[in-house]
Amino acid sequence: MDGCVMAGSPPTESVRPEPEPADALGVHARHGGPWGLATFVVRRVAQGLLTLALLSVLIFLATNALPGDAAQTALGKDATPARLAELRSELGLDHNIAVRYGHWVGDALHGDLGKSTHAVAQGAKDPSVRHLVTAPFRNTMILWFVIAVLLVPLTIFLGTFAAMYEGRAVDNAISYGTLFLGSLPEFVLGTVLVFVFFTTLGWFEPVALFDVDSNPLRHLGGLVLPVVTLLAVSGAFATRQIRAGVREALHSEHVTSARLNGLPEGRVLRRYALRTAVAPGIQSTAQSLQLLFSGLIVVEALFAYPGIGQVLVTSVQSQDTSVVQSIVLVLAALFLIINIVADLLVVLVVPKLRTAVA
Repeated sequence: MDGCVMAGSPPTESVRPEPEPADALGVHARHGGPWGLATFVVRRVAQGLLTLALLSVLIFLATNALPGDAAQTALGKDATPARLAELRSELGLDHNIAVRYGHWVGDALHGDLGKSTHAVAQGAKDPSVRHLVTAPFRNTMILWFVIAVLLVPLTIFLGTFAAMYEGRAVDNAISYGTLFLGSLPEFVLGTVLVFVFFTTLGWFEPVALFDVDSNPLRHLGGLVLPVVTLLAVSGAFATRQIRAGVREALHSEHVTSARLNGLPEGRVLRRYALRTAVAPGIQSTAQSLQLLFSGLIVVEALFAYPGIGQVLVTSVQSQDTSVVQSIVLVLAALFLIINIVADLLVVLVVPKLRTAVA
């Protein structure tokens, strides 16, 4: 019979072809040829560098627009005019804003993030921003990596599972649960977790009881509540996006055609639905990984975690502009890197996009 195939056999020509993925990445046939993928990567990196350059201008202008005098704040009200002039000269604050921006960018390109105003004022042995932020940044990236390793498989599983059982109890539980968790600010959920798991049950530490130079992985008890807080809030968004993508794919014409041709449901899901949903799934996961950085600042302050978030909050309060500029610039660069990697993964895993740039 022309319209039927045996279970487990490939779909016949009557199955509608898989629709072309949206060209959201700007990948067109003109990038064809053996150097197409390399051209795409170079173009995305160039766009990222241009964006980072523009962001550096905005970051520098915004931090220098803060009210008050950084040198005066660092030295205190009793500082003499001579000492203020000396500190401003040492930090380059006596130049106009264009010259200071040029020095900052030039030094950053050589790996020099400048000097901390407060560290210089206090006569620190090593007042460099790099020395100040290296250990906290390492701690923050460890926390981010732990959450990322858990977030990716968990959100893919929950989103796909909910879409497969659309309208049933499990779908409603996942959908309403993620909607509730995603609407909670990190500090609210974190406070509730502290009350439940420390105050009531006494299971986990309410704060990270280790110093900034310690390896967080040796103090797992201090990681549990920060990880759960960020995983719940950030994972809720990705789970809902993945569910929406898989649900849309399951209702598409080519999936319906595959089912009518007798393909088993598991094969339909793997070969057609998930392949269609993989691109939006990667992009929504990338957005969740980016949102983690903003959530980390709140969670680190809440749980006294010795990461870059605490340093950033303290530096803003004390008007240590060199530290603020460097931290925000590094975070912006990480945002752009995640975007570029996500776009490249989409091209690599979606056959038609991969063909377009190959």
